[in-house]
Amino acid sequence: MKIVHAFYGRGKGKTSAALGQALRDVEDGERVTIIQFLKGKGGEEFKIFERLEPEVQFFRFDKSESFYLDLSLEEKEEEKQNILNGVHYARKVIETGESNIIVLDELLGVLDLGILDIEHVRELLTMDGDYRKLYVTGNTLPEELVPYFNVISEIELKKDETV
Repeated sequence: MKIVHAFYGRGKGKTSAALGQALRDVEDGERVTIIQFLKGKGGEEFKIFERLEPEVQFFRFDKSESFYLDLSLEEKEEEKQNILNGVHYARKVIETGESNIIVLDELLGVLDLGILDIEHVRELLTMDGDYRKLYVTGNTLPEELVPYFNVISEIELKKDETV
């Protein structure tokens, strides 16, 4: 049985939760592909995944050092194409079965920004592929996509005095 799991909400830790699940899967001998969207080119904290190759493959298609929302209109158009390249790569990973576990970090954020529409995301979620688990993260989960998930975890922020 394929498991499609969403981690969404306004709380912190959605990426950490999805990656934590994926690391558990690595411990069970699974191959993992992580594709991250909308995080900017930075993110040194994710360099740790280089140590886990070849069991874990980590990809970020963003080219800008800045977050998408901080870019000029021209830069957004360029970055949008980079993000779509990442989505095409995600399709390939799903179709070919090169990984048992796939993490699409901030795929729902790509939807929020209008880079993808609901139909494109639904198509990704329902593609035939030889994988066991697909983890997806983002802030919002549209009601139309709920039926396509086997597991939905809402991460809620109760308190944050750091901002």
